[in-house]
Amino acid sequence: MGAAAVTTGVTPELAEAIQRGYDQRDRADMAPTIAYFQALLAEHPDHPVLVYEVGGAYDTAGQEETARGYYERALALGLDGDVLRRCLCQYASTLRWLGALDESLAVLDRARGEFPDSDSVRVFRALSLNDARRPDEAVAELLTVVTGHAEVTDLGRWAVGLRGLAQWLADGRPA
Repeated sequence: MGAAAVTTGVTPELAEAIQRGYDQRDRADMAPTIAYFQALLAEHPDHPVLVYEVGGAYDTAGQEETARGYYERALALGLDGDVLRRCLCQYASTLRWLGALDESLAVLDRARGEFPDSDSVRVFRALSLNDARRPDEAVAELLTVVTGHAEVTDLGRWAVGLRGLAQWLADGRPA
């Protein structure tokens, strides 16, 4: 069975076990959560979703360099669908925290290519653009997210104009 098949092979039991890990998580003390996901991974070696979850636990604990290795391993093992989107966002965020801004943006460009309508990809990309001292592009990304949901805001008639502003900023403020 190929890596992509394994990714989609999260059984209901495994999904429940993963959810239990989240339900028991204490962000102020991630050691038990890391141990929980490590034990789960030991029961299912090289399962890309569990490798990703271990990385996420280390990431939440502020251990970005360790998380980075797990994210890279999970991606190499093969992820798809929503878990791939989440992994790419978290991996890019970790790279941003580590100061690897070009790498972070490259990961997010991949994510944007695979998930062009994803608000989470756009928001994480905005954060990396901002840290890379590209504020116009960052604001453009955020405006695109906000105006994409104008019906749940009070933007009303301004949404169209703000979408135009987002494009103008993204295009580098052309004259």
